[in-house]
Amino acid sequence: MLSNMACSLIEHKRVTTTVAKAKTLRKFVEPLITKSKTDSTHSRRIVFSTLKSKDHVAVLFREVAPKVATREGGYTRIIKLGTRQGDAAEMCMIELVDFNEIMLEESTSKTRRSRRGGKSKSTDKVEAKSPAAKEDKTTAEADASKQEPKQELEAEEAAREAKEKEVRAQELASEERAVKAKEKIPAPDPKSEGKTPDADTKG
Repeated sequence: MLSNMACSLIEHKRVTTTVAKAKTLRKFVEPLITKSKTDSTHSRRIVFSTLKSKDHVAVLFREVAPKVATREGGYTRIIKLGTRQGDAAEMCMIELVDFNEIMLEESTSKTRRSRRGGKSKSTDKVEAKSPAAKEDKTTAEADASKQEPKQELEAEEAAREAKEKEVRAQELASEERAVKAKEKIPAPDPKSEGKTPDADTKG
């Protein structure tokens, strides 16, 4: 029974059966698919001794093996379909992973998201840093150290200019006050300077 199910899985690339049969079929088929990766007479004879079908052995080695060459195990997928009417047995579909084109397109279209601000704990990335990056860091630090005294000098000059402006403004304000005070004082009359009071003239 398992050899017939394996032949139908190799031919149609998917089979609908119960969950229990699918799990036992997975254990039966996956070692045969692993054997098909090495295309030799010995491996073909071993697979033929279990499948007992030349046509399905040829399909396994010609179609399935090239697509599964880069995969290290896990060649089949079980998808549960619910319960069957009558005996309520759990049904599922077992298929070859590399022959489901819809699932493969979805997996390739998904983009990988990277977390921001997370520090990597691997030491390989630290060791893989090139000396050019270290030199860039040292040059950047040197430029920053050179720019710091320049910024301090510029800040001091700006503070001095601000103080000078304040002093000038205070001087101008004091001069304006003095001018206003002079304007308020009345000038003496030249007629009243030579005259004496009336009481003195009468006496």
